Amino acid sequence: MDALNLFLNNRFNESLDLLRPKSQENMYHSLVYSTILEMQAMMTFEPDDIIHAGQTMKQAQEICQRFRKKTSLINKSGAESYTEVELHAEVCYAECLLQRAALIFLQDENMINFIKGGMKVRNSYLIYRDLNTIMQSNAFQKGESHAHLQGGVSLGIGAFNLTLSLFPPRILKILEFAGFSGDKDFGLSQLHEGAASYNLRSLLCVMLLLCYYTFLSFILGTGEEDITEADSLLQPYLSRYPKSAIFLFFAGRIEEIKGNIDEAIHWFEDGCSAQQSWKQFHHMCYWELMWCFAYKGMWKVAYFYADLLSKENRWSKAMYVYMKAAFLSMLPVEEPRPFGEHEMELFRLVPSLKQKIAGKSPPTEKFAIRKARRYQAKDPVPLPVPALEMMYLWNGFSVIGKDAKLTEDTLNTLCAAENRLLQEPANEYLEDDTCSILLLKGLCLRHQGRLAQAEQCFTHICQREKKIKFDHHLVPNALLELSLLYMQQRRGEDAIPILRRAKNNYKNYSMESRTLFRIHAALSKLKAPDSEENSIDGASLS
Repeated sequence: MDALNLFLNNRFNESLDLLRPKSQENMYHSLVYSTILEMQAMMTFEPDDIIHAGQTMKQAQEICQRFRKKTSLINKSGAESYTEVELHAEVCYAECLLQRAALIFLQDENMINFIKGGMKVRNSYLIYRDLNTIMQSNAFQKGESHAHLQGGVSLGIGAFNLTLSLFPPRILKILEFAGFSGDKDFGLSQLHEGAASYNLRSLLCVMLLLCYYTFLSFILGTGEEDITEADSLLQPYLSRYPKSAIFLFFAGRIEEIKGNIDEAIHWFEDGCSAQQSWKQFHHMCYWELMWCFAYKGMWKVAYFYADLLSKENRWSKAMYVYMKAAFLSMLPVEEPRPFGEHEMELFRLVPSLKQKIAGKSPPTEKFAIRKARRYQAKDPVPLPVPALEMMYLWNGFSVIGKDAKLTEDTLNTLCAAENRLLQEPANEYLEDDTCSILLLKGLCLRHQGRLAQAEQCFTHICQREKKIKFDHHLVPNALLELSLLYMQQRRGEDAIPILRRAKNNYKNYSMESRTLFRIHAALSKLKAPDSEENSIDGASLS
């Protein structure tokens, strides 16, 4: 607990120094030590950091194994046959499995190891489920450290229920979770319970909830989720740790989602100045600052942060260089470019920067590479609004839509781009580019309350489906946005068949998984099954 306290006060190295002496013998010291190293690895994407974190997490798992009961938990022994230490060993072991799986997904480039990661996740899931059963039984006796054990189970049960509830059935099947389903409300209640009590995992419960409210439900949901819960979770921690880089970052993210861009910028800048020992935290803030200035149409400042990320962070060089090019291309032709760079050369560079994580390129990187390929031609046809297109993929129009001026400015930018297209000679990209602008225009119009005009934009894209040559993601996304428009008008019965059409009739398009997540979220909000048959039955963790 002291080590976590140091960590939250930005004293990262002191935190590790405190844990290191007992990290070879004590399962909790080992687990927390490895967890901090894993957080560092996930922010740096440096291969050496990932390998080191993986080794220490494997070691932590071996230490937990020493304290585990020799027989498996799975329905073979009752609660009375487990000592308190053995139960703690189980929950720590399950946590190690989960974190090692995350590192495997990050590190390994072949499908065999990807499947191994999936098996670790599944084994972790089963341990948490059985632990929960044992702790609910009449024979279970609470020990001295029960609060920490309960916190660990609440974290695991809550995380799995919440995460699985986000997944569409099709993806659950691929992940070998067929037969299991998540209960979102139960998952949230477990995590809130874990966050509310004083235990070793309360911080992780809070962080997972903040990630859910400010990222997962926002980017993979309908974009209109309430973040009041995130605010109330954050405030006590922000009061207690006013200079914590982590909590300053989440404060910025909450203001950003509210549409308070200037306040968000202030929090992210504070997050950067709060500490200098872990530059990785700066990178998270740079990413958000990049988008904040893009929302404001301050393309050169957005370019500056994309440039910093391209030089300092290894997540996706292709993505960062694409964003640099995208921001420069939003500037007037006659305006000087910073550092003498030009968007044409940057776009051409993007495909050569492709990398693989878990054997695959990140979906957003694939999208950027595909979009940049048109610049390989001798006389390329420029993308009309590439920065706004990418903004849509991160659900940024839900942010812009909270601010009337930003919405109006963005709509004006799109109308100007549309007028330029009308003056262009016919080319193979014209239909795709026109429909791309229409999708984004429809979003702005919807946020302005001009719903009939927004509906026209979305339906026009669907009517032009056969003429779209390259951007096949446009039609399912137009159908999704049309259904969200109907939901806004309380026309759920009209939205459901459109969502099912978007889900069932389109395959193998860019960012397909993200669109499927959002369709699933919309159907869940409407309390409609994902298909007209009954949705998957499954054993929930409740």
